[in-house]
Amino acid sequence: MRILALAAILALVTPGAALADDAPIKVGFLSTFSGPNAVLGQEMLDGFNLGLKAAGGTFGGRAVTIVKNDDQAKPDAARQTADKMIESDRIQILTGIIFSNVMLAVAKPALDAGVFVLSSNAGPSQYAGKQCNPHFFGVAFQNDVSAEAMGVALNNKGLKRVYLMAANYPAGKDFLAGFKHTFKGEIVGEVYTTFGQLDYAAEIAQLRSKKPEALFFFYPGGMGVNFVKQYSQAGLTREIPIFAPSYSLDQTVLPAVGDAAIGAFASSSWSETWGNPQTEKFVADFAAATGRIPSSYAANGYDTALLIDAALKSIGGRIEDKAAFQKALETVKFETLRGKFRFNANHFPIQDYYLTEAVKDAKGRPIMAKRELIAADVADSLVGDCKMAPGSN
Repeated sequence: MRILALAAILALVTPGAALADDAPIKVGFLSTFSGPNAVLGQEMLDGFNLGLKAAGGTFGGRAVTIVKNDDQAKPDAARQTADKMIESDRIQILTGIIFSNVMLAVAKPALDAGVFVLSSNAGPSQYAGKQCNPHFFGVAFQNDVSAEAMGVALNNKGLKRVYLMAANYPAGKDFLAGFKHTFKGEIVGEVYTTFGQLDYAAEIAQLRSKKPEALFFFYPGGMGVNFVKQYSQAGLTREIPIFAPSYSLDQTVLPAVGDAAIGAFASSSWSETWGNPQTEKFVADFAAATGRIPSSYAANGYDTALLIDAALKSIGGRIEDKAAFQKALETVKFETLRGKFRFNANHFPIQDYYLTEAVKDAKGRPIMAKRELIAADVADSLVGDCKMAPGSN
């Protein structure tokens, strides 16, 4: 009778367990698909989908359901949408978020619900330090680091007087803080403009009056397009050269500004001219699928998809085993477009940073050409504040 009872229990339990293991993995793709920054979300999604295709259309051999939603680049709207994705759609992974103010609104409720947050762009400093979390992985960067690299690059160029501008939101503040961590010269002005602002005439006039040797700025998406155009129209491009992180000078900005960006520099962990075989294939495949040169956002979406697939393959697709999935994400090797990549103890990348320059390619299109190495194996400066125990979950 005991054997029969056990057999009956197994007959009830085992099919359900098998069904759970075979059910599609649910990925919540929450990004910006409307307004002047819609190009960023679309680039990220196109890159992610191409990565999923490269993985054979599955993650770890399991089917994938992508739950796509627009966060409107608004924290309140994003929080409401994320809650629905967590509670109703029952997503297991949340990715795609572009802006750090949005990430700060949705990460905690997602993490509290047991969802893995794999940030394919937003890298708020808070989650690198005291708020680090076992299930939060900053796949792209920590906001400070690219700006810290540019500070080093400008020191190397011998520049002494630099003006700073950024949008007034968490990432803008992180980027300028990062630049100030490493730049040894004088900051002759530091200006924060309204998030989403598209007219910079007054700020450009103020900048001109300070007569700096260079400008470091952070304006992604539509903000960057308008700023670079207006800066060039004011005749300042040759007078005061511009420097930025790659997310303000890449293929989400260059096609719209054209010659206005030529000669500008960016600090980057990847560009379309990175020169490794995986980048060459990605650029060709992305162009074939979309007709565009991929941006940094697309590249990070692609890498995020490859990371998820590699991690799940290493554990037989068992995303339900959260400890195993966390460990796999921390340690798995994959064919990153960046060539070199590994997670630090706070789940943010250790990677190389290069200087890139806006030039024209053989077809006359503006691209970011890879120049000299700024620093290798760069780790963010906040990792010491992260008290996350290795392997915790």
